[in-house]
Amino acid sequence: MEASVHRLITSPFLGQYLVLRPGEGRGIGIPESRYEELRAAVADNRPAPLWLREAAAQAWQTVLPDSGLREVVLVRERSSYGYAKASWEINLGCDHDCGFCYLGEKRFEGLQWDDKVRLLTMLRDAGVLWLQITGGEALIDREFAAAYECATRLGMMIQISTNGSQLYKPRLQELFAGLRPYRLTVSLYGATGATYDSVTRNRGAFDRFTRGLDASREARLPVRLNIVVAEENAHEVDAMVRLAEDRWGFPYQVFTNMSPTINGEANPLASQAKKYMRARRVFNGCNAGHTFFHVDPHGVASICKIGRDPSVNLMAEGLAALPQLGSIAESLQLRTGGCSGCTKVGTCRTCRPLAKLYQEAGDNRSLYCQHGGYGS
Repeated sequence: MEASVHRLITSPFLGQYLVLRPGEGRGIGIPESRYEELRAAVADNRPAPLWLREAAAQAWQTVLPDSGLREVVLVRERSSYGYAKASWEINLGCDHDCGFCYLGEKRFEGLQWDDKVRLLTMLRDAGVLWLQITGGEALIDREFAAAYECATRLGMMIQISTNGSQLYKPRLQELFAGLRPYRLTVSLYGATGATYDSVTRNRGAFDRFTRGLDASREARLPVRLNIVVAEENAHEVDAMVRLAEDRWGFPYQVFTNMSPTINGEANPLASQAKKYMRARRVFNGCNAGHTFFHVDPHGVASICKIGRDPSVNLMAEGLAALPQLGSIAESLQLRTGGCSGCTKVGTCRTCRPLAKLYQEAGDNRSLYCQHGGYGS
């Protein structure tokens, strides 16, 4: 895999300016004057200023060359759209068949390659600096590697969400060694082959998963584990934590609350391990639709992965339609349906789009509402 064409990125970010190194989560804040200084230095292909050399050495132990900056620093231009983060489902196809998946039916379909490039370019032009590539299972898309490289070369910092089934393959380890993501978020579904394979309904999945995680640990890839707890694997919670801590040493989070599918189907709720369910935090609003958005495999943008309707078709309407998401976000946060007249709106633990999915799935308020008894 050819190395990245740039060692550093300098970019506007929500009214500020950052210098970043691809593959690293840590950045350097700089004033606008230094952003403009770097912009001019790259345009004229001048060497790196002393302050950048010192900052890069301190932050990432990186020694910048004495040559011009044009091949070293990528300057991200200002965007009038004001977005900073996005998530993209490259495809909804998956090689696992977990019963609690929030996506429901997982069809392997998406954009052709030219449209993938067009979409990624629009994300760049919208101001997106931090991009999550997800699925389905992102790594089984036949054009994942090319799309990942394209997004990296456009100057986006990439997080990948994956089930880890493909990480044992040398071609992916080589890809990530040459173009490091700043984070690999990997889901863990069991601590033994019998449980893991049963949850994923995929024979041999645990063996491939552990081989991939071992390889990622050896390569020091920035893995973070999501330990997903369901009724089927709840007896192995402690063992899954030991795998994360003792075998791999990766940071982890434990997820216990299932949600309905994106179409409002209740199937995943039957998989919840009630013993491990937790009260949600009070919902204090979010930036979905304003500084963050989600894009599905067909280039349709929504405020987030949960609030998918109404939406904006970027492939048909173009980037100019994206600001519509702000007003869509405000409309989706209004009380609707069973929440009309609620007396606990000030301490509600559930965002409105998610509450709507629960209501469509049968309105079992004990799963999401303080009036329903759970978490009250």
